[in-house]
Amino acid sequence: MSSKTIEVEHLSKAYGSTAAIEDVHFSVDAGEIIGFLGPNGAGKTTTMRILAGYLPATSGTVKIAGYDVHRHSMEVRRRIGYLPEVPPLYPDMSVKQYLYFVSKIKGIRAGDRRRQVYNAMVRCQLIERENTVIRQLSKGYRQRVGIAQAIVHEPPVIILDEPTVGLDPRQIIEVRNLIKSLAREHTIILSTHILPEASMICDRVIIINQGKVVTTNTPQDLQGQLEISSGYEIELSGNLEIVLPLLKAIPGVTNTILDNNLSIEDTQRHMLRVTCKSTTEPGKDIAALIVRQGLELHELRRTRPSLEDVFLELTTEEPLSVYNQ
Repeated sequence: MSSKTIEVEHLSKAYGSTAAIEDVHFSVDAGEIIGFLGPNGAGKTTTMRILAGYLPATSGTVKIAGYDVHRHSMEVRRRIGYLPEVPPLYPDMSVKQYLYFVSKIKGIRAGDRRRQVYNAMVRCQLIERENTVIRQLSKGYRQRVGIAQAIVHEPPVIILDEPTVGLDPRQIIEVRNLIKSLAREHTIILSTHILPEASMICDRVIIINQGKVVTTNTPQDLQGQLEISSGYEIELSGNLEIVLPLLKAIPGVTNTILDNNLSIEDTQRHMLRVTCKSTTEPGKDIAALIVRQGLELHELRRTRPSLEDVFLELTTEEPLSVYNQ
């Protein structure tokens, strides 16, 4: 039996002659948090709806906990907790009433409902709001209720579609911490547009563009692979014509870019961007060269690519020509 909790192979979905996703494939181990990233219209929500059994695929296979989504739909649904982008809440019910209602729909045995509803409320920090009518809750708490309904039947897999969309910064942190705590007992796949969020909570990210998976890796390894954004920002004054060709000759340095758009009070100062291979650290050699050539070194700062840089590099037709801090 496979050790993978989620297995997706050659998955495609077409609407007429238009392909929403094409030959998507990935797998997820038990206990992993996977971030599913991509621009609007890339196929994220389509893929997640297929995984949840909400939408049929045109071709390909999806297995959840060893069960085929198409052939064993009910078995798969028992093993999935799904939170769509808009939580499926009944605003006139209290939190506890709603979760009991959901527990009945999901087939939890009558003798287990009290325990599982209570556990879901504890894990989502809803005990103090159990008798509150849902319409009276803040958006952050409504999102917690949405997650509680996804985990009330204790599924091995949780699928979250944009779980922090529309939340304020404090609510985002709270929901983010909740998701991380759930990974101890569940495998989680979530889509998000908030790239720093993916780098903070996800073990791996899957980037999809134009319906196809373009890469799968840890956020750290993805950032390390992108050399275009790795380098140094240097503020200096003196004759740049002397030092520029010498800088390019330093091992590991790939390019030098003079930033004329940066406003510096002292017009004799220059801001220089130096790109280098991500596996090298030539900062000491760069500083020594500048001082040796008689230029004044005011600041030298190491810069590394962010997940946004990686995302833009992999989802735009034209490669980035300069790097972002």
